[in-house]
Amino acid sequence: MELRHLAAFTAVAEELHFGRAARRLQMAQPPLSQQIRQLEKELGVQLFERNTRSVRLTGAGESFLGPVRAVLEDLDTAVRAAKAAGRGEYGRVTVGFAGASSHETLPRLTRAVRAAHPALELVMKGQTYANVALSRVADGSLDLGFVRLPVTQPGVAHRVIDEEELLCALPSDHHLAGLDSVPIAVLAEEPFVSFPANAGSSVRDAMVQVCESAGFNPRVVQEAPDSYTILALVAAGVGVTLTVSSVRHIQQSGLVYRPLAGPPVRRQAALAWRTDNPSPALRAVLAVAEDALPTPRHPD
Repeated sequence: MELRHLAAFTAVAEELHFGRAARRLQMAQPPLSQQIRQLEKELGVQLFERNTRSVRLTGAGESFLGPVRAVLEDLDTAVRAAKAAGRGEYGRVTVGFAGASSHETLPRLTRAVRAAHPALELVMKGQTYANVALSRVADGSLDLGFVRLPVTQPGVAHRVIDEEELLCALPSDHHLAGLDSVPIAVLAEEPFVSFPANAGSSVRDAMVQVCESAGFNPRVVQEAPDSYTILALVAAGVGVTLTVSSVRHIQQSGLVYRPLAGPPVRRQAALAWRTDNPSPALRAVLAVAEDALPTPRHPD
């Protein structure tokens, strides 16, 4: 049974006139009559009673009409869904992000995507450190990742969406808390709190790099999986840490932020995705992100 036969039957059943049904289908009347006869032969029942003056449905035709309409409506829905998915209006995009540092950027993106494509699903993978997000984008297990530069993996594209400054977070009663800015070298003997080693945190990598450039390795006495816990430990007096300005919204008693002395140490945050990812939904999210998370005008 062919769909064109069902469409022909529906047109005749609704018009109850072969000539009008043929015009509606933009075809000649003889082929239409032939399709109806073929359908009746296949079903083994007569669908219409027709003579030179009138056409009307038989009992079998009336019973057949409702289910056929449902089939054609389902087909139309399927076609429209496929076309919408091809435009990226439907589908699923997996996004890796690191939590506190995405406090502002992630909600802006998700709200904009929901407004533009309400049927598109964003699958959020939290506590995905920047380096891990980049690796998972590269291996295809994430569609989109919030990362930090540099992005060197082959086949991975990126766009800068923010610029962050490295800050020192201290207990408010710390002897360095009264300084306007903190020289890195004076932290050489301080205990540090940070993300776990080898966990893929670009913030920890930046902290180690800055400290090594000042001639020492940071003495990490406590590790924690996220910025909220790290900064709570700092506020509790466990140690100090270097963090990024995007987590400065975390304000709690016993915690202060101070800039580092000297030229600002900046880190660029970016979105990363595989260039060969064929997902129309990903392309739709990237297009929305162009407006929701524009590239800073003068990123360094």
